[in-house]
Amino acid sequence: MIREIVNIDEEKCNGCGICIPNCHEGALQIIDGKARLISELMCDGLGACLGHCPEGAITIEKREADEYDEIVVVKQIIPQGKNTLVAHMKHLKEHGETGFLKQAVGYLRTHASEIPFSVDAVIAEVHSVKIESSAGCASGGCPGSKEVSFEPKNLLYAPAVAVAEISSALRQWPVQMHLINPAGSAFQGTDLLLAADCVAFSMGNFHSKHLAGKSLVIACPKLDQGKEIYVEKIRRLIDEAKVNTITIMMMEVPCCGGLSQLVQMGASQAKRKVPVKEIIVSIKGEILEESWV
Repeated sequence: MIREIVNIDEEKCNGCGICIPNCHEGALQIIDGKARLISELMCDGLGACLGHCPEGAITIEKREADEYDEIVVVKQIIPQGKNTLVAHMKHLKEHGETGFLKQAVGYLRTHASEIPFSVDAVIAEVHSVKIESSAGCASGGCPGSKEVSFEPKNLLYAPAVAVAEISSALRQWPVQMHLINPAGSAFQGTDLLLAADCVAFSMGNFHSKHLAGKSLVIACPKLDQGKEIYVEKIRRLIDEAKVNTITIMMMEVPCCGGLSQLVQMGASQAKRKVPVKEIIVSIKGEILEESWV
C-alpha cells in the first residue's frame, strides 16, 4: 500500500522544536538535540509540521509500504540511540498499543547482545511510566477514539419529555469541504464557520448559538483525504468569496487540531487577511477555549 510519512533530514535539523506542538499525534519529539519521529504508527501524514520547520528539515515521503511491522520499526530506531527507543516505546504504552510493545520488548531481549546500550535499562524506564485512567491515551489508543460514556445534562432532550422542534440555522448546501464551491453566492461576504465533523453532534446549541447567521463548511483533518484541496478552497474562500471572518470549531482531541493548521496554510497563501477565531469543544459539548488567532 502507499503511505505518506514524515521524513527528517538530521543534517538540516537544528533541534529548535518548532515542529513539535504542530504534530497533533505526538509522533515527533526532540531527542538528543534533533527532531525524531518516534511513532511511525501514529504519523498520519497530514504534514502540519512541515510549514513550521525554518530549516526545511521535514518533508512528507510517499512510498510503497508493507503493513506496519513493529520489529522493523525497532530495528530502524535502535541506531538513533537509547533515548529515541525509550520515547518510541513509551509512546506505544501511552496509546494502549500493548501488543506492539510486547513485540518490541521481545525483540530487545532476544537481541540484547547486539544492541549498543542496556536493554534492561530501556525496559525498566518504559515500565516506570504510569498511565492515569483519566488520560486521553490510557488503554484506548488514539485519544480521539477512546471510548467514553456519559449522560446528557440537558433533560429537555430526554425521550420522555415533549419539546418544541428547533429550527435549523443552516443557510446553504452542500457543507462538506470537498463538495462546496468557494465561488458560490452562499459564501460571498459571509462570516464562515469551519467546523470539525463531530462538533455539531456534541453541542446541543450548535445551531442557535454558533451557526446562526454564518455559512458552514465541515471537515475532518484526521480521516478526510485530499487535504491539499482544502487548503486551496480556504484560500479561495478568503480571496474570491471575500469572507469576513473565519471561526474554526474543533473538538478537544489532538488530531482535530489539524483543522487549524489547514486554515493557517490556506490563509498564508491568500492575498487578503481575515480575522480567525478558534473554539475548542469538549467531547461533552462544552466550550473549553475561545480565542482570536
